[in-house]
Amino acid sequence: MTTIGVEEEYLLLDPVTGLPVPLADKVRAVAGLGSFATDQEVQCELLQAQVEVATPVCGTLEEVGGHLLRLRHAVGSAAEEHGCLIATCATPPLRHRHPVAVTDQARYRAMRAQAPQLVAEQLVNGMHVHVAVPSREAGVRVMNRIRVWLPTLTAMSANSPMWDGHDTGFASWRTVLFGRWPVSGVPPAFQGAADYDRRIQRLLDGGLIADRGQLYWQARLSERYPTIEVRCLDVQLRVDDAVMFAGIIRALVETALAEESAGAPEPDCAHELLQAGMWYAARHGLSDTLIGPEGDPSRAGDVVVALLRHIAVALDAAGDTRQVTALVHRLLQGGTGADRQRTALAQGGLRAVTDLISYESTTP
Repeated sequence: MTTIGVEEEYLLLDPVTGLPVPLADKVRAVAGLGSFATDQEVQCELLQAQVEVATPVCGTLEEVGGHLLRLRHAVGSAAEEHGCLIATCATPPLRHRHPVAVTDQARYRAMRAQAPQLVAEQLVNGMHVHVAVPSREAGVRVMNRIRVWLPTLTAMSANSPMWDGHDTGFASWRTVLFGRWPVSGVPPAFQGAADYDRRIQRLLDGGLIADRGQLYWQARLSERYPTIEVRCLDVQLRVDDAVMFAGIIRALVETALAEESAGAPEPDCAHELLQAGMWYAARHGLSDTLIGPEGDPSRAGDVVVALLRHIAVALDAAGDTRQVTALVHRLLQGGTGADRQRTALAQGGLRAVTDLISYESTTP
């Protein structure tokens, strides 16, 4: 069975004001010393109000869920020791007027020098799913096939409607903020691994990016692991929704590998349609139409059902059909994280949004 791993990014918030607090180094130190997490599993992020966790390599969705819940509890307990709480929202409901401190590492200091305003506004949290691939060549071929589904995944995962104390009107404001970096958005189609590497090297040689970590495409080959990394997702309020996306993305990769082995043609969807479709997915989530894999607008629910149909064989082979299908149906009925944050805002204001986020962060 194809292995998977998940990375999640969390905010640290003041429980009274709901504002981000720059306590990441202290929280990480406590979380890594406990019996529930290791230093390697709890990592630093760009800004000091953020913490990242990474699961071990997993073979089943049950393993993914168990590790994520364990890590959320470890970081949450460490945060409580320092008088703050973790928040699994992709943008903070509120921000300080002054920027949060940058983590004191050379790479992060260089990013601040390169783009100070972008770094100051980079209080965004994503979920990254790594799926093992047989080779870099296979990884590029997979990326060419799954890129047409990235707007759909973005719409389904939308969990960042709030910014500076108000509703942005976007379901995934994180997607918009992240799209301002030089190399971001939906990746282009590549002719193969050699073409992928050649085009990246031109970006590096031209000084347009400082390192391969600044390839902010919403899917890319991992430089650390033999995986393809899907990065378009907002971090999820609930662990089980994160597990759902891990299952969907693994099935997408396995479906792409099977299609490649069978000699099926790669999807032919113009890059500008996918880019515009991504913006539209970030704007509306699942509340409007989506650009489907062939570039045509359709009702969001119909596109999601088409995605499930596309990956059905792979879900069955992994034994994930029942779990993933049930969670997708719940999503379609109950709405995205962005929908739930907006409901809380309407019912109880910003306090209710913060309460929702903090409660859901460590709930299975």
